[in-house]
Amino acid sequence: MIRKLLLLLSCALLLATGDARAEVMSRAQVNRQVSILRDLGRQLFSDPTLSASGKLSCASCHDPARAFGPPNSLSVQLGGADLNQPGVRAAPSLRYIQVTPQFREHYYDSDDEADGSVDNGPTGGLTWDGRMDRGRIQARLPLLADNEMANPDAASVVRAVKRSPSLPLLKKAMGNRSLNDTDKVFDIILQALEAYEQTPAEFFPYSSKYDAFLAGNATLSAEEARGLALFDEPAKGNCAHCHLSARSPDGTPPQFTDYGFAALAVPRNPAIPANADPAYHDLGLCGPYRSDMKDHPEYCGMFKAPTLRNVALRGSFFHNGVFHTLREAVAFYADRDTNPGRWYPKAPDGSIRRYDDLPETYRENINLEPPFDRKPGDPPALTEGEVDDIVAFLQALTDGYRP
Repeated sequence: MIRKLLLLLSCALLLATGDARAEVMSRAQVNRQVSILRDLGRQLFSDPTLSASGKLSCASCHDPARAFGPPNSLSVQLGGADLNQPGVRAAPSLRYIQVTPQFREHYYDSDDEADGSVDNGPTGGLTWDGRMDRGRIQARLPLLADNEMANPDAASVVRAVKRSPSLPLLKKAMGNRSLNDTDKVFDIILQALEAYEQTPAEFFPYSSKYDAFLAGNATLSAEEARGLALFDEPAKGNCAHCHLSARSPDGTPPQFTDYGFAALAVPRNPAIPANADPAYHDLGLCGPYRSDMKDHPEYCGMFKAPTLRNVALRGSFFHNGVFHTLREAVAFYADRDTNPGRWYPKAPDGSIRRYDDLPETYRENINLEPPFDRKPGDPPALTEGEVDDIVAFLQALTDGYRP
């Protein structure tokens, strides 16, 4: 199944470059062309000269040693021409994005299913709000964003690549096409980054202890096994409801996300400078960075469920990076509503400002499924020991396991 997926991805990449020959090329020719793109993308990914500062590369925020997630525990990363412009959202991991479906407002488990009762709602897309459907489109964001690599336009990126050691590979990728065609060269640069991010060994190795366990080559510890049971149990962690832990019917390893969206009402993060303005709210699906859903208040506050693979390597959690330990993130699920004072600030009158990062008008969107089905004073869905067990299981999702 994985080999078939790789061939389909390779053909799709070539067709996306506008290379009509991909329709008649042999498998060996397709693989060669994709290999050139991947080699180019690998070099570009780590090249800081592609940024206005000359110091920021894709790898600066997506560290290969951290499963292509942030290299530090900062809530948001710094970028811009002088590396002093903070972001507004936590940098996600780029691992396991290769099978992310395109965004759909209404997703059904079966395309042939007409029963509205199985509508899973908004699903898919890249980024926290799902507004980009392809890696090549998403790659434009950091290259041109003022608070990231801060290039003023595509031509600036193209000039930087032409001056870089990647020029020979760029020429190979372009073939007989002119290097003076800025739009086409920029498109090839984006395609190369997309191709690199679909390299199996680096971006979807499926090499965690849990993968070895599923293959019958490892045994979970008692703590990890208890954590898995709690992870799957609907009345306890209920994590697998959104972070699927079982193999697909065709045998594909679990991705640990259903690519759906939920409003979890994590606390407002004062470490994000944009939050100093009380009128500013990051509402995920309905804006401010995604505009096509701005007239759907029922989606405000919803963010995409990320994969939990390699989550133990992260130093910031949720879309705003408000928590900085994995245990803290799991504990938030356990008693967000039973002990809100643990998570939310106090108002001047001493009351707890629950759900302080979501305007009251949108709070009916907040997820109330287990373990969020409780109220203040109730026992939490998970004990402290059970939180530890789930954390132990999540640590078994880190790639690079060797028995």
